[in-house]
Amino acid sequence: MNESSHHTRLPPALYVVATPIGNLGDITLRALDTLKQADRVAAEDTRVSGQLLAHFGIQKSLVSIREHNEREAADKVVAWIDAGEAVAYVSDAGTPAVSDPGARLVAAVRAAGHTVVPIPGAAAVTAALCAAGVAPGPWLFYGFLAPRASAREAEIRALANLPAALVFYEAPHRIVETVTALAALLGGRELTLARELTKKFETIHTLPIEDAASWLQADANRTRGEFVVVVHPPAAAEAAGDPEALRVLDILAAALPPTLAAKLAAKITGRTKAELYQMTLKKP
Repeated sequence: MNESSHHTRLPPALYVVATPIGNLGDITLRALDTLKQADRVAAEDTRVSGQLLAHFGIQKSLVSIREHNEREAADKVVAWIDAGEAVAYVSDAGTPAVSDPGARLVAAVRAAGHTVVPIPGAAAVTAALCAAGVAPGPWLFYGFLAPRASAREAEIRALANLPAALVFYEAPHRIVETVTALAALLGGRELTLARELTKKFETIHTLPIEDAASWLQADANRTRGEFVVVVHPPAAAEAAGDPEALRVLDILAAALPPTLAAKLAAKITGRTKAELYQMTLKKP
């Protein structure tokens, strides 16, 4: 008897299922129900996903859809959905298509006129951001920077003037050179290193961006595991996202020279004089 016969049948569609990034307790009830009810489970690596399913007592037919065969495998998935099947897709960890395979598969299924249903859950980018203490405001998820130094530098330069937090993924063997490049081009900001999120050796550490490389190199254990790197926004951008600081500065700047207005506003709000002074210069 098929596993899905014990459960309500899912409508034919592609179900993009987020799975834990480390701690198996982070699986959602909806994800478990979807994996149990699906007719098939497509996976980035059937060995990895097989262990996940076995942990939760789910027996399913697994098919491999990796980055190198994603286009071809998408045709099979479309055919299965055409035949009335519900197909769940999982990557090795986290949310598929977020710096993981899955985007081409989703596009192919949509192009064929079928429904794609997101089953949200864990993602390293949001886990890092919520623990980094980044000031409210815009942020940009970039994913992995280029491995070659020249290409990486060009990418960072293109991001340097954005008044936003920048979020990257990085592998352990490149983390030191990446934070060194970030410091050279984005100096003056804070940086949060989030390592092995949700796992036994989870580490979340915030420090000046210029100090990040030396901090990592001070202990070999600090460079182990997968990283999320959060570059905090420029100081002036953080202040711009603080309505109370803006209100105080507006009042003082209307009656005082910029330097004095920034100095008094800093004492009142706790913001730095330098960032508030830069804001007075940008006022119309």
